[in-house]
Amino acid sequence: MSEGISLLLRVQQHLDVIYRANPLQANLEGLAQQLIAVMGLAQDAEQVPHQVNHWSERDAIVITYGDTFLREDEKPLQTLKAFLDEQADQLLSGVHLLPFYPWSSDDGFSVLDYSSVNEALGDWADVTAIATEYDLMADLVINHCSSRSLWFENFLKGKAPGAGYFFTASPADDLKAVVRPRTSELLQEVETSSGVKHVWCTFSHDQVDLDFRNPEVLRQFVSIIRHYLDQGVRIFRLDAVAFLWKVPGTSCINLEETHEIVRLLRTLTEQAREDALLITETNIPNRENLSYFGNANEAHCVYNFSLPPLLVNTLISGDCRYLNQWMMSMPQAQNGTAYLNFIASHDGIGLRPAEGLLSDEELERMVLTMEEFGGHVSYRSLEDGKSKPYEINIALFDALKGTVHGLDAYNVERFVCAHAIMLGLEGIPAFYIHSLLGTHNDYARVEHSGHYRAINRHQWSYPALQAVLQDKESSHRQVFDQLKALLRLRREQAAFHPNALQFILHLSDGLFGFQRESLDTQQSIFCISNVTLEPQSLTLSSIDLVDSEHWVELISGAAISATDGEYVLSPYQTLWISNTAPAAR
Repeated sequence: MSEGISLLLRVQQHLDVIYRANPLQANLEGLAQQLIAVMGLAQDAEQVPHQVNHWSERDAIVITYGDTFLREDEKPLQTLKAFLDEQADQLLSGVHLLPFYPWSSDDGFSVLDYSSVNEALGDWADVTAIATEYDLMADLVINHCSSRSLWFENFLKGKAPGAGYFFTASPADDLKAVVRPRTSELLQEVETSSGVKHVWCTFSHDQVDLDFRNPEVLRQFVSIIRHYLDQGVRIFRLDAVAFLWKVPGTSCINLEETHEIVRLLRTLTEQAREDALLITETNIPNRENLSYFGNANEAHCVYNFSLPPLLVNTLISGDCRYLNQWMMSMPQAQNGTAYLNFIASHDGIGLRPAEGLLSDEELERMVLTMEEFGGHVSYRSLEDGKSKPYEINIALFDALKGTVHGLDAYNVERFVCAHAIMLGLEGIPAFYIHSLLGTHNDYARVEHSGHYRAINRHQWSYPALQAVLQDKESSHRQVFDQLKALLRLRREQAAFHPNALQFILHLSDGLFGFQRESLDTQQSIFCISNVTLEPQSLTLSSIDLVDSEHWVELISGAAISATDGEYVLSPYQTLWISNTAPAAR
């Protein structure tokens, strides 16, 4: 797309691609004018610079539900902000507030009303209070909404808004190739004012897929984005966006129209707020996931979905070969784009992103090990009618309480090692709140909800959390203190900028290493982790420590000499060897 052309023409060019084969669309210029008006923009606006990095080494995001912390006589969103203000020591720049809308199932991802805040959590004033102090990331649940929403109720009645909003198909259609992350029936039969219809449900029968062939659906979501921007949201997580556009007879995932809708939303959103970011949530194989960068004109960030299963596999097997192979295949993110690195989330450890990266034997061994550590496994349906593990549901702290050989005493060390590796990698780090606190599996929540994912969605009594964080013997306190110390170090290192260069080190199967180099080439950091139960020797001549420079191991503060023979790493110890000491800021 040419630079220097008006916003109106750019939006119309996006719409040309989206609706070129769609008989529902007639007036693309008129639709473009509507979308621009909804966003409150000028039609003749010139394109804002889009290859700009709106992030730095000082950025780190926490992922949390609005009601993770509960305190008597206080709105949960207010308690959450109290935790961030009181406990996080200004080390977290952003907050991914998971769905805070009224919902009917799936802990918020079956949205009843996109324009409201769930009264059980608080109100818009509580949301904007968080946005005032932190970069606020919100979910745009764009693929589907609740079967109990006003939109769907109106769809059944043939009334607006809602009539024509939901995707329907015939059971006679060719749906064999449709890719889905669930085993439930794809089509749900419903009775409408115009007869029986079959609505498309990628995830569950309470989550009915929207039909973006109808331009009114697109206009509604542009209006939702505008509303969220006005409430202080800066970062938009496009939930399950890969499934957005459907064409029976195809896989109905990652279609070109889906990519073009992401491009359109980026054009409109960053025109409204230059530093606004779009993040695509695409829990799919690695190469497909990377496609959402486009040519630095789609998502600003993509989730590094392959990192969690590969890193967990590395730490329970003591072998980093698969992790190394994947890292060597990963392209450096272009300016204006970045990886979002995470190793745990409100969902489980996705296994599709490990397909083609881990062998079937490795995947099976990891699944069995996680089950031994109290985890559950969710499945998806295959084209031949069989099912395959899709996701491991387990708290990350419990996932790393041992190895394939069984439980051991290195739970905290292994867990901190995982995060030290994540913090060093190219990209923006994101911590799930329960990883930050070392929370265990919540079996009672699974039993109460009937859903495996609830195992990693614990709710803390805030007074109880305060008590364990004051207890120096508590594993929660140990984890929290060590992760905060790593965050404090990381944010002062130019070589940890999300777009700083990264080079893989070839050491041994038990030592995982990479080098980061700052954008101004002034700082180098060698990040080396022992991923095994045994001490590992690092021959310092195997890494490029320049004799004329002073080197320091940042985590311990110890001086390192290029002339030293070797350094012995304890089990799960990480070194950050830098040619510059952390600056005082």
